[in-house]
Amino acid sequence: MHDAGGPPVPLGQVVLKLHSRCDLACDHCYVYEAADQSWRGRPIVISDEVIGQTAQRIAEHAASRGLSTVQVVLHGGEPLLAGLARLRRVVTELEAALRGMALLDLRIHTNGVLLDEQLCEFFVEHGVKVGISIDGDRAANDRHRRYADGRSSYDKVIRAIELLRRGRFRELYAGLLCTIDVANDPLAVYESLIALDPPRIDFLLPHATWDRPPLRTEDADSEYADWLIAIYDRWLADGRPTQVRTFDSIISTLRGGESLTEALGLGPAGLVVVETDGSYEQVDSLKAAYDGAPETGLNVFDHDLDVVAKHPGLLARQQGIDGLCQTCQQCPVVSTCGGGLYTHRYRAGAGFANPSVFCADLLKLINHISGHLPEEASSRPETQAHVIRHEDFQALASGLGGASALATLIESQRSLLRALLGAVYQAGATTPALPAADQVELGQAWSVLGTIDRDHPEALTAALDHPYIRPWAVRCLEQLRSASSWTGEDQAGAASRLAADLGHLGAIAAAAAIKAGTNAAVTIPVVDNAVHLPTLGRLAVGSGEESSAPRAASRKASVEIISKSNEAVIQLNGNCWTLAIAGLVSGDATPASSASNRTSGHWQPVRMLTAPGIRVALEDTDPYRDCHQWPALPRLTDSEYDRWQEQFQEAWRAIEDTHAAYAPALAAGLTTLMPLAPAREGSDVSATARDAFGAVAAARPADPVVLALLLIHEFQHVKLGAVLDLYDLYDRTDDRLFYAPWRDDKRPLEGLLQGTYAHLAVTEFWRARERVTSGPTAAAARERFVHWRAHTRDAVDTLIDSGSLTPLGMRFVGEMRSSVRL
Repeated sequence: MHDAGGPPVPLGQVVLKLHSRCDLACDHCYVYEAADQSWRGRPIVISDEVIGQTAQRIAEHAASRGLSTVQVVLHGGEPLLAGLARLRRVVTELEAALRGMALLDLRIHTNGVLLDEQLCEFFVEHGVKVGISIDGDRAANDRHRRYADGRSSYDKVIRAIELLRRGRFRELYAGLLCTIDVANDPLAVYESLIALDPPRIDFLLPHATWDRPPLRTEDADSEYADWLIAIYDRWLADGRPTQVRTFDSIISTLRGGESLTEALGLGPAGLVVVETDGSYEQVDSLKAAYDGAPETGLNVFDHDLDVVAKHPGLLARQQGIDGLCQTCQQCPVVSTCGGGLYTHRYRAGAGFANPSVFCADLLKLINHISGHLPEEASSRPETQAHVIRHEDFQALASGLGGASALATLIESQRSLLRALLGAVYQAGATTPALPAADQVELGQAWSVLGTIDRDHPEALTAALDHPYIRPWAVRCLEQLRSASSWTGEDQAGAASRLAADLGHLGAIAAAAAIKAGTNAAVTIPVVDNAVHLPTLGRLAVGSGEESSAPRAASRKASVEIISKSNEAVIQLNGNCWTLAIAGLVSGDATPASSASNRTSGHWQPVRMLTAPGIRVALEDTDPYRDCHQWPALPRLTDSEYDRWQEQFQEAWRAIEDTHAAYAPALAAGLTTLMPLAPAREGSDVSATARDAFGAVAAARPADPVVLALLLIHEFQHVKLGAVLDLYDLYDRTDDRLFYAPWRDDKRPLEGLLQGTYAHLAVTEFWRARERVTSGPTAAAARERFVHWRAHTRDAVDTLIDSGSLTPLGMRFVGEMRSSVRL
């Protein structure tokens, strides 16, 4: 809640109007059809002067309020009417003004009819996320969203969405905005929107006030709730296939979290609108209240944003429960509802001191969701919204899934990891268990990562794609959660291990800076007698032998990346080694030692296994790689690496020749092979770790065909783990154990699901081997095929009969059953 006597809430979101006209004539538009008609006197297009001055005002405010991120939403009218040249001018001015000061989160809200590939290329270049307005299927959309002459806009909007759904433009797709009309069938609207693979859907109540109430059926006071409840129940049954801002906000606030929209909750609003003439206005929806309602009397030429933040109209939306009428303050759902959207409270003569005109709807909807909350998977980190396309979901459920499906899983894992990194940093920077000096170093590493994310996001992505960063992050969070219980003699050792583990964030930052070729300086711990740079390798110092002793932060190295001389300089205890960045990236670095060095240093690069169409890291350097069922091997000799390379090529040839259906997913998602120590001489062992997406661990078998089987088998676990990070396929509270035909011990439900999914591929592997071999070899393959098909069928039946699969899980396992019965 904002304290009226304290500083106003920073304005971290700016809606910038680029064009004051629109190419559609939607009859429910609050800009043109509502009480406020100020658009008629605005310049049609924003001028250079307004653009430049607005950018400077935003930068000033970011600096004065210490904002790390500013979100700018390009808006209208229809912003694409401004044209590419004007869009380019706006974006470059904003980027220039905020460079080195705050991250710029750029978005555009459009009706989509003018969106084309050229604009999308520009948006990719500058990271502009695109939200599209559409009200459902053709019938629902054409009810309101038409041209002035009555023509439908539907086909052009769908064309725009299809442009965003696929290929390199997918990263632009922010979601869909749908204005509710209760005359439209809610499930038809939902299904039509879900079919468009949106990362998020916003269902928007039509803007209305007590003076101009929403359209309702006679004697119906909550039909907007009924409309949304029908969708909520279906969305929940479908396993929440995408984010829905209204539902997610209600769920979050019911659980004590924050709202995701100003239309709900008690959080303060930090938004301001800049019109095409440079006038500051309050939230745009106020145009529905009365003529002049959004006005502030302020503008970008005469007033900075610190002044705007103190405007009474903006402060009125920052008072939390104290800013609500008595009826709302006494309501049992006030912390979730928050009085509804500020605009919807307006009544002439009483102003905004009223409940929402949708009060009955909000009460009914919140109470319904409260009684039908999805299970809270608190142990699973939240990801940004990622939706697997229907056809990709079916392909994955059948046991396959190609490059398209893997692209979605990869992006979801990247989002999850970023969230984990943020959690590690926040917890580490605030825990009393970490000394102040270590917290400073943690902050320096975080700052480097933030700069790279802003200036070279592709380099950060390349560094974070390393599969063993997530196990490291999970390890750190587990230690941080237990830090408050450390006592006695163990406390010092635990704190030292925590400092060493958190220091690895500096190693991640250094690796990202090297990939970006940008200047940076970080401090990182020496672990296992080496200075580690994830994805690149390690500088072994002294003996260079890996230690089994607990990690400790007794020694630290400073790493400085100097882009001007294309060098990375590592300093440790008076010793200095210089490595060429080009060599580090290519895997061919040789450290140049200082003449005064007293300790030897040997660079051990991460070596690659290559075959036509695939390139995989043979990871034997990372200090966090030992997270599998069997222990990791130490650094391989050159001759051992050569044998791995030879066998990998033969295994990949076997996969492409005989098991080609699995090759696209492996080529897209398998990034790392980690050598394991076999349980006994000659035994074939392999494993995956639930948190290490993209990695398969294995002891090198004698037969490359067996390696092909191990890769296919284990990558099934990689795929399914990523699906389970996105969707609830089963009841996570079910702690029963189930019989698995291939094990003596019973398995929990996820373990049975994982094993069954992996054995879909094992079954298909032996079916294919039978077809391409002959004689006793074919007969042996046939025997294995029959054996594994029977076991897999039985396991599928156990899953379906468990009663613990969600509706989405039933669909998934149903596809598995269809596949194994072919």
